[in-house]
Order: sequence, then structure tokens, then C-alpha cells
Amino acid sequence: MGGLKMSEIAPQLGEWLEKYNRLMDAWLEKGGVQTPEIARDGLARLTRTLVTEVPSLPLIREEYVAGPDHFVPVRVFHPEPTKALPVLVYLHGGGHVAGSVAVFDPLCRKMALATRRLVVAVEYRLAPEHPYPAGLQDASAVINGYSELLQRMGLLHQPHLALAGDSAGGAMSATLAHVLQSQGLKIISHLVLLYPSLDYTLSLPSVEALAKGYLLEKERILWYLRQYFKNNEDRGAASPLYMDIPECFPQTLIVSAGFCPLRDEAMQYVQKLRNSGVTVWHLHFDDMIHAFLNMESLAPERCRAVYQAMADFLSLEVQNN
Repeated sequence: MGGLKMSEIAPQLGEWLEKYNRLMDAWLEKGGVQTPEIARDGLARLTRTLVTEVPSLPLIREEYVAGPDHFVPVRVFHPEPTKALPVLVYLHGGGHVAGSVAVFDPLCRKMALATRRLVVAVEYRLAPEHPYPAGLQDASAVINGYSELLQRMGLLHQPHLALAGDSAGGAMSATLAHVLQSQGLKIISHLVLLYPSLDYTLSLPSVEALAKGYLLEKERILWYLRQYFKNNEDRGAASPLYMDIPECFPQTLIVSAGFCPLRDEAMQYVQKLRNSGVTVWHLHFDDMIHAFLNMESLAPERCRAVYQAMADFLSLEVQNN
């Protein structure tokens, strides 16, 4: 892997990545083939191994929200159950194929504590069993039904909903912000996108420049998208980067990483939103790779900075562009 710029990656993360790449190369040489089960197990083991601090919360509960034709499971994280706090709906990453509320449980706990928000994490359906747009439909159901859920639970909450997601969950969050605001439904006041997937056409330079060796690789992304888009959908039209910016688009925080192949689409999206008059905060880490929040023990200061940025951003007064 001599072509990689490991010296520019945060040292502890770079050392881990070199070992990971050697293991992956050996697995491929033995004929290893990617499957949804392997992808799901890999993300779960990565997070379980490298996110070792799991804070306690006074209330964590499994619940559900009624969708059009089925119930959508959620996990509710409340840092202060006796208080009426604002709400954050969270959509986890995993390429639309992997991830779950259980895997991302430690991250959601930290978001709830840092932001003083009641977090509702969505157990949306995954591809390839449930391809596009099933996950979006589940997330939309929760956005529209979270208030009724909290009333059923006997939990008071404040208005102004924040929507957040990482990676594929960031793609879904941005998509839903576009769709709902375009429909005149000003439900979302704050949008948080963590190293988001915003261009399903994979047409920007960083996808090729960082195609191999930095955890999220181009071939892996292409495999994810083959699982997700099963019916010859227009991937450009499904990409938030190419959607029109509706009026009153929510103020947005975008976190990006220098060694993430999705870096350039995040950069372009920041500029597109700003050109449309949207209030945008952009936090960029030159020395990080994709999904670094799932590798917290290798970059604890960077992860703390993200949670603090979320807290600061979500405390902003609601602004209209």
C-alpha cells in the first residue's frame, strides 16, 4: 500500500489502517467475497471494538412508530426524562446494507448527552432485502410520527426537530430534508450530516483519488449501491447533491474527512447550500477517514470535537433562508 499517504493521517488511525489493509488483502487473496452478512458483522465488530466508552443514560427504550403498512422500530435515548427537551431523529450509516440502532447505540448515547436532546434512532429496513426507497419510507414515517410516539411514552418535548445521519444515513437525512421542505412541510429545523454520501453517481475526483486503502473503498461503495438500487433507478436524481434547494431549507452542519472518498461531494454540497442562502457550518478534519466516529478509541479528540460541534450547532436559534 505504498501509494497511501499514511503519514498525513492521524498516527494511531494510520497504524490501525495499515494492519486492517493487510488483513483485507489476505482475505481477498483467499477468495473472500463480500456479502450483506459479512458487511453487517464487520461494521458491528469494528464499532464494538473501537468505541469502548459507553455512557449510561436514565432512559433508553425500544419502541415503534406506525408506518403506512408496518411498524418501524426505534430506540429512544433520553438524557433528562423529567424535562421537555428538543428531539433529534438519527439515521445510522452502513451503506444502506449494514448498521443498526444496536451497533450505533454508543454513538446515540453520546449525542443525547452532548446535545441535551432526546434522540430517536430509526431501525430502518436495509438492502438488499429491502432496496430503495424502503429505508427512506421508514425514516419518513418516524419523522412524521415521532411526536405521537413521545406522547404515548408520556415524554414531553420541545418543537423544532433536528435530523442527523452519518454516511448512508446522511444521504437519507439530506434527501428527506429536500423532499419534506419541497412539499412545504417545515418539520426539520436543523440538519446534521456526518461524512455523508451525497452523490450516488460517484462522479467527483476524491472517489478515484481515495479509491483504495482508506477503509471505505470505491469497489465497496459500488457493491453497496448495487444492493440498494435494484430497479434501474436514476442515481443522479436520487442524489441530494443534484437536488434543487427549496426555500427554508434547514440550517445545516456538515462534517467531512480529508481521507474519505466522499469528501468532494460534501465540499460541493456545502458550497451549493451556501450559494442558496442556507446557514451552513462545515467542520473538516484533514487527517481523518470515513466513519471515524465508529473508531473513537483511535481518534478520541476528533470525536469529542464532533459531538461538541453538534451541541453548539443544535443550540442555534432557528433561522430561515
